Amino acid sequence: MREGRIVGEGANSVTSANDPTAHAEVNAIRNACRALGIFTLAGCELYTSCEPCPMCLAASYWARLDAIYFGCSAADAARAGFDDSFLYEELRRDHAARTLPATQMLREEAQASFDAWIASENKIKY
Repeated sequence: MREGRIVGEGANSVTSANDPTAHAEVNAIRNACRALGIFTLAGCELYTSCEPCPMCLAASYWARLDAIYFGCSAADAARAGFDDSFLYEELRRDHAARTLPATQMLREEAQASFDAWIASENKIKY
């Protein structure tokens, strides 16, 4: 919502779209950005039926939302079978101790992309 006007809506379409990232909040953020023609949502607020999961919360930060308003809590979601506590625990662990291993490799080669971005005079900061 921006200035009292709905600029994007979304519903959970994880199973219908076969997309694990298609949570209602992410869909609403995508639709709002598309409708406004921008990639950040400063000046906007997110209204959602439940406290955002870690992915949706991170997307909200990346979108630069001003605020989030939610109905049900994460505990309410857990009682319904949507328990995010595992993800919060995983994020606190070292990479090597996580259930989904993550290993850094080819850093020097990967750094070339960041170096090109840093050197670019045509970049759009976000």
